[in-house]
Amino acid sequence: MELTLTNVRKEYGEAVALGRESAGVDLTVEDGEFFTLVGPSGCGKTTTLRLVAGFEPTTTGQVAFDGREMAGVPPEDRNVGVVFQNYALFPHLSVAENVAYGLRFGDPPGGESREERVASLLELVDLPNTGGRDPTELSGGQQQRVALARALAPGPDLLLLDEPMSALDARLRERLRMQIREIQSTLGITTLYVTHDQEEALAVSDRVAVMNDGRIEQVGTPRGVYRRPATRFVAEFVGDNNVFEGRVVSVEREHSAGESPVETKGCSETGAGRPAAAGGPATDRERSADRRYTAQIEADGTTFAVTTTRELRVGDRVTFCVRPEQVTVVDDAGDGPGADIENVLETTVSETEFLGESTRSYLTWGDRELSVRSRDPLAGDVRVGFAMVDAHVVEVDDR
Repeated sequence: MELTLTNVRKEYGEAVALGRESAGVDLTVEDGEFFTLVGPSGCGKTTTLRLVAGFEPTTTGQVAFDGREMAGVPPEDRNVGVVFQNYALFPHLSVAENVAYGLRFGDPPGGESREERVASLLELVDLPNTGGRDPTELSGGQQQRVALARALAPGPDLLLLDEPMSALDARLRERLRMQIREIQSTLGITTLYVTHDQEEALAVSDRVAVMNDGRIEQVGTPRGVYRRPATRFVAEFVGDNNVFEGRVVSVEREHSAGESPVETKGCSETGAGRPAAAGGPATDRERSADRRYTAQIEADGTTFAVTTTRELRVGDRVTFCVRPEQVTVVDDAGDGPGADIENVLETTVSETEFLGESTRSYLTWGDRELSVRSRDPLAGDVRVGFAMVDAHVVEVDDR
């Protein structure tokens, strides 16, 4: 089933929980997709899920299942399965009775009896032979799987998961999230997953939507969102990042065979002598796969070399970022590891954190701090750097 949200807003009195005064939230979750809403507390994730489930009405906009508008359709008629953060199991019912409770509004799909449906679902969630036990006798992870089986019992078209693993320890969360992903893939059910855990979102999703303050900042594949964040918020929220702010001092457009390079070094900030923007005014610039720019950006008293598919002009204020794992130690002799990178910084290690498979080092550079991930810990004064292709431009402002 395809889920679509069109210009959806939700207000509680004068407070806007989802959307903005000028525009609501637009979102499409494709049939059979595992789609995750990720963001900090209070950003609108759970509100979105509750609107989809029908627990609350939208203030404006439309929620549609396969093109059918859901306004006025009660939750029990939406054929949606919901797994809550707190499990919501009935302690006075057995495990089997809890799972069967999901069938209270109809018969099991596929012609199965209730007993057969319960047994097959407990097998699916790897809890066979537990039907006669009390939920209180199970671990937290087992209880969450019972809640999942109950949500799946009526054969829903859409599965909604609201922070289902936030109360579990880290190791159990890792195991359970992969089990949920495997079950979703086996059933091919459209799934909307809500979490504040970025690692969890990246690990299980086909696509993710990063939310902030009631709006969607970016939608994309986990790899795309991590490697190419669309905004500074996404860059800083999804994983660690070193963020720089500066101004373009020169820029050259790379050229294809038979085309002369376009050099804009020395153009005025008002734009005299620069090439016209292909996509309209600067505020409407879009990334273009067939164009790449190499820019010199002055930030924190240093000039950095950066490549980007965003159209840049001399004088633009630019925010770019570099992931800690893309920063490397530069050999002092100039002919070892990192000798060919374009951006080199002299830093001092202020603190390190051992993370198991890697070490996170915090480096002092001038008046600011940088983060680096490496296999071995760093100490003392170190030269580090990053290649210009590893820097990613997230914001451009030419005002």
